[in-house]
Amino acid sequence: MHIQLKNSIVSVDWLQEHVHATNLIVLNGTIPKVVGDTAQQETQQIPNARFFDIKKVFSVLNAPFPNTMISVEAFTEKAQKLGINQDSAIVVYDELGMYAAPRVWYMFKSMGFDNIAVLDGGFPAWRAAKYPVEAKIPFEGKRGDFQGKDQLYLFKNYPEMLQTVANDATIILDARSEARFTGNVPEPRAGLRSGTIPTSKNLPYTEVLHKNSFKSKEELQTIFSAFNTKKTPFTFTCGSGITACILALAADIADYTSYYVYDGSWTEWGSVHR
Repeated sequence: MHIQLKNSIVSVDWLQEHVHATNLIVLNGTIPKVVGDTAQQETQQIPNARFFDIKKVFSVLNAPFPNTMISVEAFTEKAQKLGINQDSAIVVYDELGMYAAPRVWYMFKSMGFDNIAVLDGGFPAWRAAKYPVEAKIPFEGKRGDFQGKDQLYLFKNYPEMLQTVANDATIILDARSEARFTGNVPEPRAGLRSGTIPTSKNLPYTEVLHKNSFKSKEELQTIFSAFNTKKTPFTFTCGSGITACILALAADIADYTSYYVYDGSWTEWGSVHR
């Protein structure tokens, strides 16, 4: 049985019901914990999950800013190595609940691939439902035939952000916490100044979530309409381009169709713009 995903999020119950679909691929999009973190590392996964390594595989290594999006050619090559096909139906989850998985969703969208959804509630919700888990194993299956299509315009770069700010072309929403947005607490990255992108407004990513799951479509529409009554395009930003994608996914759920993510986010803007 082949499946076509109709929504950008799916529940753990839906995933368990469709786990045997022949074109289903489950990706674990968790960002590994930082060095020195003493928290216990997760040793189990949803059955047959494949690790989508944002940091070490699907970002430009040695780039001046973290999580820099890779080229269409590089993404295609690495996705094929994960056994992803043109007709795959992808569900991506996060061990932390809801953090980096929307970044994976958005990356695939920038490759012209839409048959992908995020697991609402992530691995904690899967565990809470007492669905099967297995020990983590590296993917060793056959190569896929995935072919990315260039829609990288969905990621804005620094020159485009300068133009966006100057022309007030979109509504810029910053997903960082209010304390970071206002500069009341320092940025977590050493040497990075506090501040905000001119004209931007603050919508902490936690505001679109209830615990690890997204709020309802109606609640999200209310949240976004408070910033945007005319459905002007949004540009989402954060610290390094991860939680901005949570806002992008929330906007998608709320039926917005025009939105962008600033790939470099505040790490780039705060470093190069004075």
